Amino acid sequence: MNRTLDKKLQPELLLRVFGVAFFAYLFFGFMLVPCLNTLTSIFNAKNPDGTSAGPFAVIEFFLAGTMGRFVWNSLKLALCLVVTVNVVGTSLVLLTEYFDIKGARILRMGYMTTMIYSGVALVTGYMFLYAGDGVVTTALKNAFPGFNKDWFSGFNAVLFTMTFACTSNHMLFLRNAIRNIDYNTVEAARNMGASPFKVLWKVVLPTLLPTLFSLTVMTFITGLCAMSAPTVIGYDSINPEIVRLAGSTPADESFPQARAALLSILLAMFTIVLLTILSAYERRGHYLSVSKTKAKLQKQKINNPVWNVVAHIYAYVLFIIYMTPVVMIILFSFQNYTAIKRKQLDFGAWTFINFYGKQDYTYQKGSGVTVTMENSITGVFSNDKTLGGIKLSFLMSAIAAALACVIVVVACNYIFKKKKSKLSGIILEYALLFPWLLPTILICYSYRIFFNNNVWYVGGQNLAYKENVRLLIIMAYTVTKLPFSLRMIKASFYAIDDELQDAARNLGSSGLRTFLKVKLPIILPSVLAVFALNFNALFTEYDMSATFHSSNATTYAMVIQGMLADATRGANMNALGRQCASTVFIMIVSGIVLYLVYGVGSRDLGERLEIRKKRRERWAKLTGRARKASAEKEGL
Repeated sequence: MNRTLDKKLQPELLLRVFGVAFFAYLFFGFMLVPCLNTLTSIFNAKNPDGTSAGPFAVIEFFLAGTMGRFVWNSLKLALCLVVTVNVVGTSLVLLTEYFDIKGARILRMGYMTTMIYSGVALVTGYMFLYAGDGVVTTALKNAFPGFNKDWFSGFNAVLFTMTFACTSNHMLFLRNAIRNIDYNTVEAARNMGASPFKVLWKVVLPTLLPTLFSLTVMTFITGLCAMSAPTVIGYDSINPEIVRLAGSTPADESFPQARAALLSILLAMFTIVLLTILSAYERRGHYLSVSKTKAKLQKQKINNPVWNVVAHIYAYVLFIIYMTPVVMIILFSFQNYTAIKRKQLDFGAWTFINFYGKQDYTYQKGSGVTVTMENSITGVFSNDKTLGGIKLSFLMSAIAAALACVIVVVACNYIFKKKKSKLSGIILEYALLFPWLLPTILICYSYRIFFNNNVWYVGGQNLAYKENVRLLIIMAYTVTKLPFSLRMIKASFYAIDDELQDAARNLGSSGLRTFLKVKLPIILPSVLAVFALNFNALFTEYDMSATFHSSNATTYAMVIQGMLADATRGANMNALGRQCASTVFIMIVSGIVLYLVYGVGSRDLGERLEIRKKRRERWAKLTGRARKASAEKEGL
């Protein structure tokens, strides 16, 4: 009897019970219940005097008022982005991977710059160039006095910015798809007399359709849920309106909270429909018949000289569009306040003040009186507000990225252990994928409303009050990253050989010890890569930051947006300089993370052993020379 009880009370069982209870608590308390509360709030709208407005008052207000304009604007942006992003993104991949274009490696590096800075940092970078007082706009205005300095605004500006900001997925996923094409099929079509463009249209593009369809859905959802570009540039779309309504009260306008909830639910419905269509399309199956010996794709020459010149011009025009913000931001991050204010490079005005240090600013009034503003010019790492945003975002992003990885690793281990009883594993997997069905803004808005009370579920605490909101942001960060982490880490579990687990079990190793000593070392590189990518995405995340923004939760993204606002109204002397320096800092951090993930992290075991061997040989050669020199010296 005691032996049976001891077996039941083993650490593995206790951990399993705790894990199931914790996950159920997380799912119901931070995924399901807050979102259901948002849904029901639509039908419980209140008038300013506290009386019920009726179950369908918000819907009637939506149909009779101007709220439909925000939905249409978001739909228009999403539909246009599907066309522009697919055209530009596909052409980028073809120019660098399929056609023989001179300087393809340099072009590829330029096209992939959006991977090292995105979100509000990228949008403010485009505003630095093309806004009414931007670098490019100022130069055009000086060259052509009649030029409209407000040309970069509204829908066209948002579409332009997001078109070139959203091609990163094409450079990642479509590039891999086109590199996996069997060259034998291309060569066979060429031998039958097909022209290069006919081969592209009839052979290559059909094999890319599944990937293009997935990218189309992702692009549509991105445009539908756009936040940073419409907010910073100025465009009436759904997400910025939700954030605005969430900060209003019934005294300001008619039932703002319920209207925000209705817009959030509409976004969720669009997302669910699109993901359902994508799943159905993928289940149909798309297969490409290839030869037994697959040949590596070789780049195709454009024989027509006219089309060859046109392709090269188009490739380098795109390169200039992608690189101009990066180059200008880097150059102006080392310019002083006067040069940045004039939006003109001054090669005699190099400085590091935008990164570190403090300076006084002295100027003369019209009466000739000299005025000195002490420490009014500060660098990124000397400005308390900016440094505070960096520290807060760094800490919250690291905790959320690590927590998402831990939850998914434990869940995947359970899913693979319960292969025979598939139902429990399927339930767990779909629960982790649940946040993918909902737009990020709906999850965040639901948190903001549901936890803005003394909720019994979290010990009677108000998580939206003062510093508690930081915990709420961490939970929102974690929940929204669970689906991506699951898709990536689950794939690494397939690399674990069942024979290794059987061998460990035969040696008497417990399940927990087997996981720590056998499974974890195998999946650890993938887990670290997912952690790095999650951290990279959350460090400058804007949508959730804007929803939870307060004096106690000013993240780095909100600090960067504040710099643009300060510069616009002249509230800070070198706000634009610190904005440029902040973007450079983000590029460095993101670049290091991407190198660790796709550079060092992508090497297989053989490559790592070869690199380690070369390092040892170099070290042995260096130490051998040192010993020889020392021996010769002693001999003298």
